[in-house]
Amino acid sequence: MEDDGKPLLGSIQAGDDYSDQMDFLDSRQRRPFHVEPRNIVEDSGQERVSAEASVLNSRVHYYGRLAASSDRLLAPPDHVIPPPEELYIYSPLGTAFKVQGEGTAKNPSIVTIFAIWNTMMGTSILSMPWGIKQSGFTLGIIILILMGFLTLYCCYRILKSTKSIPYIDTSDWEFPDVCKYYFGRLGQWSSLLFSMVSLLGAMVVYWVLMSNFLFNTGKFIYNYVHHMNMSDSEFGTNGTDRVVCPYPDVDPHKNSSISLHYVSDNSTDTALFDHWWSKTKTIPFYLIVLLLPLLNFRSASFFARFTFLGTISVIYLIILVTVKAFRLGFHLEFHWFDSTDFFIPEFRIWCPQLTGVLTLAFFIHNCIITLMKNNKNQENNVRDLSLAYLLVGLTYLYVGVMIFASFPSPPLSKECIEPNFLDNFPSSDVMVFVARACLLFQMTSVYPLLGYLVRVQLMGHIFGDHYPSFFHVFILNIILVATGVLMARFYPNIGSIIRYSGATCGLALVFVFPSAVHLKALRRSGELRWPSACFHILLIVIGVANLLAQFFM
Repeated sequence: MEDDGKPLLGSIQAGDDYSDQMDFLDSRQRRPFHVEPRNIVEDSGQERVSAEASVLNSRVHYYGRLAASSDRLLAPPDHVIPPPEELYIYSPLGTAFKVQGEGTAKNPSIVTIFAIWNTMMGTSILSMPWGIKQSGFTLGIIILILMGFLTLYCCYRILKSTKSIPYIDTSDWEFPDVCKYYFGRLGQWSSLLFSMVSLLGAMVVYWVLMSNFLFNTGKFIYNYVHHMNMSDSEFGTNGTDRVVCPYPDVDPHKNSSISLHYVSDNSTDTALFDHWWSKTKTIPFYLIVLLLPLLNFRSASFFARFTFLGTISVIYLIILVTVKAFRLGFHLEFHWFDSTDFFIPEFRIWCPQLTGVLTLAFFIHNCIITLMKNNKNQENNVRDLSLAYLLVGLTYLYVGVMIFASFPSPPLSKECIEPNFLDNFPSSDVMVFVARACLLFQMTSVYPLLGYLVRVQLMGHIFGDHYPSFFHVFILNIILVATGVLMARFYPNIGSIIRYSGATCGLALVFVFPSAVHLKALRRSGELRWPSACFHILLIVIGVANLLAQFFM
């Protein structure tokens, strides 16, 4: 029985050396079965082959059973193998599938541009109005534009980094491979570490936001079922499009246009609901029951099917911002350096908080090489990347400016703008409820994908296997979930979490490594000049200053 798997005929004698056997194991011998065009009965997406081709396929399998796969005797010679675009793979079901060449998987420029836009559009969009508030309206717009240009240039340097390596095929390289080439294992592990920081920061922000959205969604449903009209905050504007200030820093008796709402229903049911449905004390723990089992899936292909929800959510947010701005109108006053009761100065010293948020908002540097490989016209990569960054920057600018400008001041102060601008709308707002529900479902499907990426990168580098065992994966997932729960419980400020994680991962992957790789490539080729050296060293200094400034703001 042990010999059943051996070929009946073999061209290798017993005394042959093992190295001679390996010479026969050429990958070219494992070719797909080719169906001659004259034997294809139907010219369709799934061609059915004729009886003659089916018999020929059976003969090939029969002779393959007689001889070893390394035997050249029954292998078709090279000159009769057609080009890839004319190859068909025969199926035992009687159909022939055409082999798809590499060019068929390429995307046109418009698809590549929107793929980059969709990838970059994340939770940072919710913090744009808060970031502009922290830096000042005028300075915030200037910083957003400048950070867009800086991150675009560093992304361009990463895109070109593989082209500067001579005599080596870098067609399948990623940026960590480039870092390893120039800086050894230190560069590889450093890029991995900072990439993990960006993923971990995103997972923490997702957990905080999911707790927020689940809390407000549940509160909306509870109030609707019990026919209750309760306010989220004591301070808020009147009218159908209410805007609230969750943490007011003004005297409620100072302005009569601010409505004062108190929860008048002190029933036992309401008190019990508030006790068990708390944004920070209970909801973060409820999410464990849902998300921890999903993280232990061996494959994340199921969750990848829902990535399109991100595009729908962003489009809906843009519509929501437009409708709210149209109904609320613009409320702006320009005070260059002095603040008032309701308005902030145009230039503020807390502007580094916005640079930290924008570093993560424009962050796509760890996967840009992969995204651009699928671009059909490689000569347009720089143009398409620039257009994608322009589209992303305009989206961030639109959301940030519209929410900031339409925030009703007076009666509310601009200081009331929250790190998640949806918190400035009550849970009873139907349009905002739909936005929260969509974002909750989208983040629930994306969170396991982020955990899968962490597992693949970490386990793959340490153990050489993406799923070494259930125990290893479970311990890693416990750590990831515990980090999210602790932050949602004790520090649910997504603006600060985004700026810290953005400035940290941006230090290496946005500013330091792209500049250092370019400088080293120029030095090796003898093309390094002082202007280029000074400019790229300045980029590194900006990255370091951006990170250090977060701890003093």
